Formats: sequence, C-alpha cells, structure tokens
Amino acid sequence: MGADARTPQLSRPRPDDRYPSRFGSEVLITRRLDPVVWGSASDGPLSEMELNFYTDNGYLHFDDLLTPEEVDTCLQELQRLRTDETIKHAEEAVIEPGSRELRSLFAVHRSSAVLKRLANHPKLVAIARQLLGSEVYIHQSRINYKGGFRGKEFYWHSDFETWHVEDGIPAMRMVSCSIALTANTPYNGPLMIIPGSHQRYVSCVGATPENHYKASLKQQDIGVPDDVSLSQLVQDFGITAPTGLAGSVTFFECNVMHGSNSNITPLPRSNVFLVFNSVDNTPVAPFCGLPPRPPFIAEREDFTPVGPARA
Repeated sequence: MGADARTPQLSRPRPDDRYPSRFGSEVLITRRLDPVVWGSASDGPLSEMELNFYTDNGYLHFDDLLTPEEVDTCLQELQRLRTDETIKHAEEAVIEPGSRELRSLFAVHRSSAVLKRLANHPKLVAIARQLLGSEVYIHQSRINYKGGFRGKEFYWHSDFETWHVEDGIPAMRMVSCSIALTANTPYNGPLMIIPGSHQRYVSCVGATPENHYKASLKQQDIGVPDDVSLSQLVQDFGITAPTGLAGSVTFFECNVMHGSNSNITPLPRSNVFLVFNSVDNTPVAPFCGLPPRPPFIAEREDFTPVGPARA
C-alpha cells in the first residue's frame, strides 16, 4: 500500500535535510558534509595511522580483538537462536525468501544476554567512542546468517542513506561493527566494500513506500544506487573484501558503499552486526515524511551509552 493522507510523504526536502535522497528524478553524487573521524589519537586505542586509514578508506579490520573463548560463546548462542522455531515467528526475524531459514535477527543485544555483553565489550566500545568522538549507544544490532549453498546476496548500498531517510539520523556519525563468528572467506559471500566511497553521498531515486522495511530487509530495491553511479565509484576506488577467521572484526563507516555476494559454497557465514551511534546524533523525524521504522530496527527510545564507564 502506498502513502496516504495518514502517512504523507514529503514532495521536497526539509530545510534541515543536509543529505536529501529519493526526491529527484535522477541519481546525484555529492561530497559528504561531515567528518569521518570525530575523535583523535589520544581518545582511544587506535593510532594516528589507523585513524588516517579509516579516514581514507572507510573501514578498519582486526584479526584478534576477541578471544577464542568469547567467539565460541557467541557462536553457541547463534546456534541456539537459529534452531529456536519460535524465533522465526518473531517480528525481529527475517526469513530467507523461498525457504524457512533464518536470515537475520534484529535487536539481539536486547533478547540475548550473551550478545548484550558483546555489545558492551570494552574493546569494541572504545574503538567506536574514538571514531565518533563521544559516548555511543546501539542504533541497531542483528545476526546475519548466510547458510551454505543458498545464502542470498545483499545488493550494494550505503547504510546512512536509509538511516537518514527512513530513521531521521541527521549526520554521518555512526559506525558499524561486523564480528565474524565463522570464517569469512573470499568464496562464501563476505562483506565487500568500495573503499573511499564514504567520501561521497549517492542520492537515490524512488519514493519510499509505506512500511518499506518489511520488504527491504529481504530484498532492497529502494535507496540503492544505479549502475552508472556504482560503476563510477568502483572505477574511482575499487573493491575490497576484508576476510578473516572466526573472531575477526571489521568496523566500517556508515556511508561507505558495501554489499555481499550469495554463498553457493558449503561453508556458512555467520556474523554479528552492531551499529554504534553517537549520543549527539540521535534521530529526528524521518526525512522522507513517513512514520519511523520500529525500534528493533532503528532505536528511538533508549540512548543509554554502552560499555564501561570512562575513568
């Protein structure tokens, strides 16, 4: 059902919309208006070299932030959640199109004590605080299962475009953290990134349908760049896939263009995603004019900082 009188969409950008998207009839690529790194080398564990790499490329990859024991505990929890049939009927669950396999499960830092501890992990939170230059809270958490043989792809997109348009996040002051609980190889549909693409903002075409999240979590067709824009970004920046064994962690900037291929290997790929947002960047009314998405997808109620208290 399209938008109606109860849920009017805006026909033009609001005055406070610094990153308008889905209003025009053609894709536009503009420069970002926000810093990439909001903190400094003295604010946390990352070195000046690592901060510069993140500024230039939009991601950082680590092989050993978590201990083997921590990884094993989380993997056991993922297996428990995946085999719980009641979870597949929850609103937070996304089922693979054409099957009854669990593809994603949202708000896991609320439903699982194990994954709540992970969301508060001192090493992860310290990096997020440093990159964002403030205390942070969880905007979104989820498990992504990509099973062997038939794990589906997810098309190229910038998370910020959706979080801005549909959730009302004002600024590019967020960072995602992908934690591999099984090996992410070049062959089993790993995260792919266009490094450097976070320095540009791709304004997409196509008005946002009402309750768009219900379809977009399975297959995203709105808020994705066109082929010409993607070709230009890849020509300018290339593609990288930060793979690693179980326990490897990739932080990637909210506006960096990324996606993943399908998995036709027998090797499953299971990751936990944590999205940290600055407590100074909380959402306003969505910039598309529609009602906000549910809090299990985009937190709007609890901005309590995560992690240990600072000394």
